[in-house]
Amino acid sequence: MRQRRKPKQFDLRDVFGRRRGRYTRRKRSPVAKVMAAAVGVGLAIGAAPAILPSQPSGLAATSSTAYRETISGCRVTDGDTIRCGDERIRLLAIDAPELPGHCRRGRVCAPGDPYASTESLRNAMTGALTIDRAGQDHYGRTLARVSGDKGDLSCWQLERGHAIYKADWDNGLLVARTCPSSVL
Repeated sequence: MRQRRKPKQFDLRDVFGRRRGRYTRRKRSPVAKVMAAAVGVGLAIGAAPAILPSQPSGLAATSSTAYRETISGCRVTDGDTIRCGDERIRLLAIDAPELPGHCRRGRVCAPGDPYASTESLRNAMTGALTIDRAGQDHYGRTLARVSGDKGDLSCWQLERGHAIYKADWDNGLLVARTCPSSVL
């Protein structure tokens, strides 16, 4: 008795080409070529602000005039998060060490001393704080650049080694343009 063949299911390998052997060159379909070109154009457009900066770098870029709104009543939650009233604000483009018990299993957390990172951010939050909001994360926190008398808080943490730079989290490369020497 003949066995019936299962109907063929959609497979992304049919679109992007199958790899036939370990050293065999993969053939790309026209759809994959168009998608690759679109990604390349998107990357070029996204990298344009870094190649052609629209604002000066250095201290002039960290002035409070680049930020849109003044905030008050803020306190530090950890090395990359502050709370101003009911609003939780995650500093843009950085990841600081997690306090004990906060790094869930399977996650690679930023290295370093979480208490020193938290204290460093607390020391940087002097004077009038200004904010430039960039959106929200999946926890509902505001993603933003925040600046005080000592400059941009993300840059402050990076310069002192109390956080690591995350390019994927830097909307529009705002932090990279604010403190380019700290993100290398």
